[in-house]
Amino acid sequence: MSFATETQALLYTPAVAQATAALRARLRGVVPELEWAVHAPYVEAIQRLKAARRAVILAHNYQTPEIFHGVADITGDSLALAREAARSTADVIVMCGVHFMAETAKLLNPDKTVLIPDLQAGCSLADSITGADVRLLRQRYPGVPVVTYVNTSAEVKAESDICCTSGNAVEVVEALGVPRVIFLPDEYLGRYVAGRTQVEVILWKGHCEVHERFTAEDIALFRKQWPGAQVLAHPECSPEVLAAADYVGSTAGMTAHVERTRPARVVMVTECSMSDNLAALFRDVEFVRPCALCPHMKRITLPGILRALQTLEHQVEVPAHVAGRARRALERMLAVQPAQHSLPSQPSPAARLPEGERRPS
Repeated sequence: MSFATETQALLYTPAVAQATAALRARLRGVVPELEWAVHAPYVEAIQRLKAARRAVILAHNYQTPEIFHGVADITGDSLALAREAARSTADVIVMCGVHFMAETAKLLNPDKTVLIPDLQAGCSLADSITGADVRLLRQRYPGVPVVTYVNTSAEVKAESDICCTSGNAVEVVEALGVPRVIFLPDEYLGRYVAGRTQVEVILWKGHCEVHERFTAEDIALFRKQWPGAQVLAHPECSPEVLAAADYVGSTAGMTAHVERTRPARVVMVTECSMSDNLAALFRDVEFVRPCALCPHMKRITLPGILRALQTLEHQVEVPAHVAGRARRALERMLAVQPAQHSLPSQPSPAARLPEGERRPS
């Protein structure tokens, strides 16, 4: 097979329509017909090419439906993707997410080719802290272990004792068996964790540019516009938003909650592709879309994925002097028992933010 010619004449032919018919049926009402005619040829080409490359495609819950349902082999939140990356037997891993996720896949699969379709797919949260910042915090709080959210660079992970995700943050903090921890870099997730453990949590003032947009006033407006709707919020939202929500959890937790409870109507206070992807799975649930797009996640497209498989670009590498220490922090996280997604929303009490701490410019 010629990898270099896969993008030629990508037309929505009867053969492509037949090959993608089952997926078209699943996404009807989620992806408009005109858009599907554009997406389907790429979906069919990617499916053929990834088989030839012995590749696996991992897609975060915030990827668009044509990627999430159309070409991904493994989907989920950061924790699920990290676990599956560690188990992968493929020769090539294509990460449909942001750069720190691709780095995580590479750390857990150092001998495999890990690709990210767009090098500009970054993360405001990951950009809010550096390895030097972590070293300064260790000087300020000697002996206090550092728990680092996976939404960080490999350099920051390397300066940490253990990583966590929004789905297992409480379990990771409590697994350390210490009276206090430094929790980096998401302030709001840290406050959420502080409300569910007796461990003192020292915070950094980092925020997700998507989740910090939502306000408690937004939640009140959603309830007025859609009476009876359940409001589900991600713990990267502010404490005021979490206190106003009916359920707080990771994207995996939200999915499990909807599957378990089957509410008639749901407002998902998170990145809006999450609602689109769940709408294709739970046809009996109405999903209100208070849309907040992640500009970084949306850099990943079907043409970009196909190009990555053709050219094996862009390959993600982590320097050896960073990789070993960062990998240990990830492996310690993966050894912690998975979280149970059943905690109700509660107001988050104050956690300790070092005086004068701020997000680096």
